[in-house]
Amino acid sequence: MTTVLIVDDQALQRLGFGMLLEQHPDLTVVGEATHGAEAVRMAAELRPDVVLMDVRMPGMDGIEATRRIVESGGRSRVLVLTTFDLDEYAYAALRVGASGFLLKDALPDELVAGIRAVAAGDAVIAPGLTRKLIDAFNQRLPGATPDQRSRLDSLTDREREVLTAMASGWSNAEIADHFHLAESTVKSHVSRILAKIDARDRVQAVIFAYDTGLARRA
Repeated sequence: MTTVLIVDDQALQRLGFGMLLEQHPDLTVVGEATHGAEAVRMAAELRPDVVLMDVRMPGMDGIEATRRIVESGGRSRVLVLTTFDLDEYAYAALRVGASGFLLKDALPDELVAGIRAVAAGDAVIAPGLTRKLIDAFNQRLPGATPDQRSRLDSLTDREREVLTAMASGWSNAEIADHFHLAESTVKSHVSRILAKIDARDRVQAVIFAYDTGLARRA
């Protein structure tokens, strides 16, 4: 059973998400929050598997709420929802630790699949959307810190190649096909990369790749 906390300042949005999730026996809505501060408090109390987080809300917005939830070290993972595919606020939320990014007009099956994937420890972001976000905001990213450079230097040549491919939005199957590897081998590479660069998931690894200059906008 996957538990979900819905965070949105619009009552109709919360109702719609709740009705959708109730149709799936493996998903349970354990609470609803109307703003960021309430989301942080309820996440600490309820410890949901996934926080479905709106970005733009009055008071504490979804970015700050996401940062606080992630930094608390709890079990909850955050899936960000927003109206616009080039929303700088949503990108900022990914940088502070969100595990995925979906549009509010995503198909119901896409939202449900996204929640399940995030709950399972994966990251959710469409390849095309990754590229759009990076293209729009990559010039604002800071240069690599000494710590980031040290972590990058710990990667083997193959791991750098795989990380670069991840930053381009390639799936494990696509990476395996390109480098003539077994998909299980790619999964092992990805796991080692995440451990070495101290990335929580695939989204954070992509941001790391651009932060350090390993991947660059074409």
